[in-house]
Amino acid sequence: MLTIKQLKEIRGFLEKAQKPLFIFDNDADGLTSYLLLKKKYQKGERLCLKASPKTEGVVISAAIHRHKPDLVVFLDIATLEEEITDNIRAPIVWIDHHPPIKREHVNYYNPRNGKRPDRKPTSYWSYQVVDENEWLAIIGITADWFVPDNKILKKFKYKKLLGKTKNKKPPQLMFDTEYGKLIKVLYFCIKGTNDEMNESIDALEKIKDPLEILKQTTANGKLLYKRYEKINKEYEKILNEALTHDNENVIVCTYPDKGRSFRSILSNELLYRLKCKALIIATEKEHEVIMSLRSKGSTPIAPILKKALKKFRGYGGGHEHACGGGIIKEDFPKFLEMLKKEYN
Repeated sequence: MLTIKQLKEIRGFLEKAQKPLFIFDNDADGLTSYLLLKKKYQKGERLCLKASPKTEGVVISAAIHRHKPDLVVFLDIATLEEEITDNIRAPIVWIDHHPPIKREHVNYYNPRNGKRPDRKPTSYWSYQVVDENEWLAIIGITADWFVPDNKILKKFKYKKLLGKTKNKKPPQLMFDTEYGKLIKVLYFCIKGTNDEMNESIDALEKIKDPLEILKQTTANGKLLYKRYEKINKEYEKILNEALTHDNENVIVCTYPDKGRSFRSILSNELLYRLKCKALIIATEKEHEVIMSLRSKGSTPIAPILKKALKKFRGYGGGHEHACGGGIIKEDFPKFLEMLKKEYN
């Protein structure tokens, strides 16, 4: 876990900086981590890192050149090539909860390090830094497969929207409660074109209350909910089709990439609703197949992906039971054979 001293260090960096640049992962944990810090400190620019590992260095370099930050804050980014951080001249704060890595000249904060390691998501630690906007912290924490702790829930005004949280597991909070709908609202915000994404994040920065979205009581809330309804129709179509294939240990669901990727949240919902041991949600993009991989039970999927990447051309990583990656298209059938063999 992060210590009180480390949290104070993070606050010190953020208070001192005049032009921070927040670079965050393109999921609900990354987005809420950014929003928590942005709302507290009211300064800085942002970059939602949607680039593949092949191009993220170029994208980050371009953002730094454009904004000229005096602090770079990485949020929920599992790994980056060392060359990328070496080329950043501003101080770096990196808050993450994936398997720890080592980087020179980086102020790296990961709860898996230290005497009392844990895996709580980045949004949990961002909340510990700011101690406000519980409604956002609950979205990010739940979206990353954790149940918010009682200290956060105690200060939350809208407990009824979560139902009875006692003994509930993260997917029940995500997919079977009214408040869980906000996870999809935020997740869909970062899909589509950059203009659509930036308009949505601009609106989220102005939202002060979750009911602005759920009840559509403000212009920004209406904008976000309207976008959610539009994209959710597309999502539900893919989800319902995938739910008809619950007859194997390993389920593979592929759908065309139309500019919006639902791989991460779709794989989480299917893992909850299906009986399978593992699943892959995949889309084809140019010469590769991009995947979200999930597993449940005693056999984690990340080591199997790591093993496969020694044989096949690709990349990937993440959590033990939830990870992502890409495989060259012509290697994908052999990769699936290997995966199914492991689980059968």
